[in-house]
Amino acid sequence: MDIQNQGIILNVFNFDKCVSFYKTVFNLPEMFTKIDGDFKLTCLEFGSSYLMLETGGVASESEKDISQNPTILRFNVASIQKALEHICKFDSNAKIIENDWGSIIRVIDPDGNPISIRDNSGFQRQMKI
Repeated sequence: MDIQNQGIILNVFNFDKCVSFYKTVFNLPEMFTKIDGDFKLTCLEFGSSYLMLETGGVASESEKDISQNPTILRFNVASIQKALEHICKFDSNAKIIENDWGSIIRVIDPDGNPISIRDNSGFQRQMKI
């Protein structure tokens, strides 16, 4: 198989808020948008992949549990402390969570989809085990 590209499709309810969230909080550049009646999609750069947001999802006011959303988007960063400072501009309750395998910051998007921000150095160390 000759895979040319890869991406993640995330169906959301609060489409405009979610697009704004990912573009603003994570600085994901927009590749393109399509609107066809009630259907909307926006494709954002996601590293060397893409994150496509589409209408049709279900929102939750709090973080969705694994039965509601078995996927967590992960962003690895060079400095988790700098990431925390940035995330706190959007979520004053954000904090670093220490685990034996590394440190993360957990945030949710406007639909309640969980997002994990991880220190890349911890991830690199884990890969060498």
